[in-house]
Order: sequence, then structure tokens, then C-alpha cells
Amino acid sequence: MPTHAQPSRTGRRARLSAAVATAAMVLGAGLLVAGHRDAPAGTAGPGPGGTGTPDTAGGAADAGALTGRALYVDPTGAAAEQVRAWEAVGRTADAEVVRRIAGRPVATWFADDVSATRAGRLAADANRAGQVPVLTLYFIPERDCAGQSAGGAADGAAYRAWVQSIAAALRDRQAVVVLEPDAVAQAVQGCLSGPAAVLERYALLRHAVTTLRAIPGVVVYLDAGNPSWIREPDRMATALRRAGVARAHGFALNVANFETTAANVAYGTALSGLLGGAHFVVDTSRNGNGPAQIGAGDRHWCNPPGRRLGEAPTTRTGHRLVDAYLWIKRPGESDGACTDDAPPAGVWWPEYALELAR
Repeated sequence: MPTHAQPSRTGRRARLSAAVATAAMVLGAGLLVAGHRDAPAGTAGPGPGGTGTPDTAGGAADAGALTGRALYVDPTGAAAEQVRAWEAVGRTADAEVVRRIAGRPVATWFADDVSATRAGRLAADANRAGQVPVLTLYFIPERDCAGQSAGGAADGAAYRAWVQSIAAALRDRQAVVVLEPDAVAQAVQGCLSGPAAVLERYALLRHAVTTLRAIPGVVVYLDAGNPSWIREPDRMATALRRAGVARAHGFALNVANFETTAANVAYGTALSGLLGGAHFVVDTSRNGNGPAQIGAGDRHWCNPPGRRLGEAPTTRTGHRLVDAYLWIKRPGESDGACTDDAPPAGVWWPEYALELAR
């Protein structure tokens, strides 16, 4: 399995004006989420409620699909390699900072047509360790609408075959799958090549959900954007239903974005209410300082400065609808070559990793 960065999703189009709506949503929900970035990986933070919002509507009777599962810490990831490299040349202080990333469970992205072998190997390694890996599948045709992470399968038939190969590799394994970041939100946004492409996208997502969900050990979350993108939960709920969310274990929010945990929980709770109580997971990998407030443009989502790691990955969130806080975006991987010094999307960037971890 490669230890370099996998192509990451960067097609989110956050808008500064959404901050007002997000703030109102959070205030209305009365949520307060405190960051506990130093809690042990895969466990709750200080206090009986873990790191999440209080569970005010029940709890054990509505346990999520990840209850009791330990998340996999990959010892071969880019952050772990960086720690070893810096220790070898005496940069021990920097190595210790990046260890805050290397020592956490982070997702592995699968974004090419040779992903199946790597996916099976990753799941096997994790399961031998008594843990479950998080896999992000990112190969839908017209991926990222010609943005920084453009690409994907050549057509629908190629994508269906690719999903089948991933499913075959995961058979008899346990894994968490985050399915196609951006794909649903971009269908709603209208950046695909036309109405036929939108219809095909929903059909392909339904096929992927159904195929992966048929594997007993695989837990599937369908990506649902973030609170500052498709700001009307009813529009997103309609699109998620068309994409097959009813067959999944739930949906995922904030993948590779920076919106606060509180804003995501509020938005996710609203979505859940429209989807019959569906559960969800939140990407907290880089939301420790919330979204950047640096004016309009790509820098809101593309390597914004001044961000930091969010809450540690855990399946004990303290909120009955939130199955986990996950680090789906790998902290330290670039969002794209949006500045002169930034590498292409998905490439490991040690300087940005240091900034986030400090």
C-alpha cells in the first residue's frame, strides 16, 4: 500500500456569507462542542459525555453502527514516515508535533483504478490489529467538476466495475467507507455536464451504496457536504434520498472542510430529522479553529492559513445521532496548488502539517 498521499477531495465551495446562517443554526440548537485533541485515539475525551455535544434525546437505545469499534491507526502513513524521517536527522521537536497526526486514526483515500488491492490489504492489516480502517472512495465520473481534484472513472460502466472490485476486496473484512466526497452536493450545485450526468450520478451512488452495504462487515456513510455549501437541509435531504442514503448506515459531513463541529452537528441533526433519524459522522480533522475568515475565493477551502487539528477521532461522541468524529481528510495533505508554494491536491505537505498540529 502506498505511503504517499492519496488524491484528496477539494471541490467544496464554502462562502463567507454562510457564516451568518451557520451561526444562527448553532445558536438555535444551543450546542457547544469543546475540542479535546489529546484524547486517546478512538476513545472519548474528558468527562462521561466524551468529546461531543450532550445527548439530550436518548442514547443506548439508538446506538450507531460504529459503537464499540476501534479505529485503525496506520503505521505506514505519510505523517508516520515524516516523523521517522525527521527523527533520523535530529528534528525531534518537529517530529513530536507531527506525531499528533501520525498517532491518530485517519482515512485512506482510494481514487484510482488500481485501488482494490490496496483496499483489501489495508482492511486485512487493520482487522488483524483488532481495528477497523476508514476508507474514502473517490472515483465517481466527473469528480470535483474539473476542480483541483478533477478525475474519476472514465464512465459509469467503469465506475460500477470499480465499486465491484472494491467490494470483492473487502469481502469478509470489517471497514468504514465514506462514499464519494462532494458527489451529492455537486449534483445539487449544478456543476455537472448536464441533466443526464446528474441522473447517472445518483444512479451510480445508489449502486455503490447497495453493493458495499451488502458486505456484512462494511459500514457505509454517503457524503453530504457541509453546512456552508448546500445551506438548505431539505434540498440536501432530497438529493441524499435520490443517492440511496436509506440503504446506507448514514451520511458524512465536513469532509476536508473546516466548519465547526457544532455547526455540523446542528446541520446534521436537521438533515437527520428529514431522513427518518439517519445517523452521521463528522470530519473534525482540521476544524479546530473553524473556517477561515479571509475574504472570498478559494482560500476558504484551499489550504487556508491559521487552521488547526480538530477533535480526536472517536466513536464516543456523546450525541445519539453522531456515530463518530473522524479524520477523513488526512491533515497535512494539500487541498490543491492554489498558492505558489502549495503542492497539488492530495500531496503530503510537511509545512502545512506542522502548522495544523501546532
